[in-house]
Amino acid sequence: MIKQGLELKQTQKLSPLQIQTIKLIELPIQELEQRIRAELEENPVLDDTPDPERSSDENEQRDVSLDEIKEDDYIPAYRLKVSNWGKDPRPEYNTFSVRESFTQSLMNQLGFRNLDRHQYDIAAFIIGSLDEDGYLRRDLESLVDDLAFRAGIETDAAEIERLLRMIQEFDPAGVGARDLRECLLLQLRNCRQTPDVVNAQRILTDEFQEFSNRHFPKIMSRLGLSEEELKAAIARIVKLNPSPGGQIDDSYTDQAQQIVPDFVLEEHDGDLSFTMPRFSLPELRVNKKYADMLMSAKSGSERAQKEAVSFVRQKLDSAKWFVEALKQRQNTLQRTMQAILDFQHDYFVSGDETDLRPMVLKDIAEVTGFDISTISRVVNSKFIETHFGIFPLKYFFSEGMENKEGEEVSTRELKKVLQECVDNEDKKKPLTDEQLVEEMNKRGYKVARRTIAKYRGQLGIPLARWRREL
Repeated sequence: MIKQGLELKQTQKLSPLQIQTIKLIELPIQELEQRIRAELEENPVLDDTPDPERSSDENEQRDVSLDEIKEDDYIPAYRLKVSNWGKDPRPEYNTFSVRESFTQSLMNQLGFRNLDRHQYDIAAFIIGSLDEDGYLRRDLESLVDDLAFRAGIETDAAEIERLLRMIQEFDPAGVGARDLRECLLLQLRNCRQTPDVVNAQRILTDEFQEFSNRHFPKIMSRLGLSEEELKAAIARIVKLNPSPGGQIDDSYTDQAQQIVPDFVLEEHDGDLSFTMPRFSLPELRVNKKYADMLMSAKSGSERAQKEAVSFVRQKLDSAKWFVEALKQRQNTLQRTMQAILDFQHDYFVSGDETDLRPMVLKDIAEVTGFDISTISRVVNSKFIETHFGIFPLKYFFSEGMENKEGEEVSTRELKKVLQECVDNEDKKKPLTDEQLVEEMNKRGYKVARRTIAKYRGQLGIPLARWRREL
C-alpha cells in the first residue's frame, strides 16, 4: 500500500549579500585588496579617490545616500559619496618578509646554469617532482616515463641522473637527495673536510644501519674510532638538516613574498586594543560618465530614460552590496578579534605560552554570536602583529586537559612542559614515553602514554633510543 503525505521543511537560502560577505571574510588582507581593485575596475560607480572636478560646495549640494535612489530619479549631475576614509586616506602599514618559496629558489638557481632548452626543461621537471621537504622520492625510470607522456620530452635515466647531481649542488645543501643518508652526505660534502667531518662521512657511508640503531660500540670497533672521535663525528651529524626543503617557506604560495598582519596589537599597562591599519573601505560615487548618461536620458524617450536608470541602478546596487559586504567583513573580524583578545588576555600581555587558555572555535562563536563556520573563516589566513611576534589567529586555538588541581590547561602548555622534560633529561639515558608520563605527573599534568606519544610526534621529538648520546 502506497501512502502519500506532505512534509514541511524549512530551508534557509543565503542572499547575494550574505554570499559575498562570506567570500570576503575568507580572504587574507592581500587577496582582499586585489578583490577591491578588481571591483573598482569592473564597476565605475565605486571609486577610491576624491572627484577632482568637484568643489566642497558642490559636494555638499550633491551628496545623497544610497537609500534615496529610486527608479524614477533622473538627476542630471547625480553624485553619490560615502565618506569612509579616515584622516589618513592611505595609512602606513608594516609588511613582513617571509623566506623565498622552495620551488622558486631552486628555479632561480637553475636559471644561472648554462643549459640548453632540453636540459633546462628536464631539470625544471625534476625540481617540480621534489617533495616539500626537498627529497626526490620517485625512481628515475618513472621520471623518464612522466617526461615522455606528460611533457613530450625524450630522455633516459642517465641524463636525469646527471641533471639531478647538478640540482644537488644547489642551496639548501641536501636538496634533491633520494633518502636520508644521501641528504646528510650531500651536506657533509659541502663542509670543510676536518677529521670529524671525514669520520661522519665514513659512518654514514659504511655504518649507516648501525648508526640508525645507535650501536655505537660496533661503529667504533669496525671503523677504529675512539669514543672522542665518535662523539665529534656524531655531533657533526646531528647538526645537519634532515629536511632541507623546510628551510624555505612554502606554506603560503609560490608567489607570496610577504605576510601582512590584518591586526596590530597595542598593549598599555595591561590594557589591550588592536587596529586594522591596512583595511579601508572604498568611496562610493557616480562618475561623470553616468551623470551624463542620466542627463541625456532625461531629454530622450521614456524607454531610453528607464533603460539608462535601470543600468545605473544595477551598478549602484552592485556597489552597495559590495561596500556593505566589506563593512560586515570588518565588523565580523573586529568582533572576533576582540573576543580572542578578551579570552586570551593574560597571554597577550605576557607572551608566555603557559598563559594560553584552552580555546576552541565554539568558545568564540558563543561570545560573538557568529556560527562556528564563520569563526573558522575569520581565523584562517589572518595574522596579528604583537609585541612578541607575528602569529596566525589559529595559533591561539587549542584543546584543553585538566591538571591535578582540576584546572583546565591548553595542549600548547602541555607540549611546552613536555619539551622541557626532554630538554632536561640525561641524554645518556633518555626518558621513555612511560617515564615522560611520570615526569609530567610530577609537574601536575595528568596525561596518558598515548598522549605523550602523540605530542612527541607533533613536536618532532624522536623515540628515546634515537635521543641517546654517548
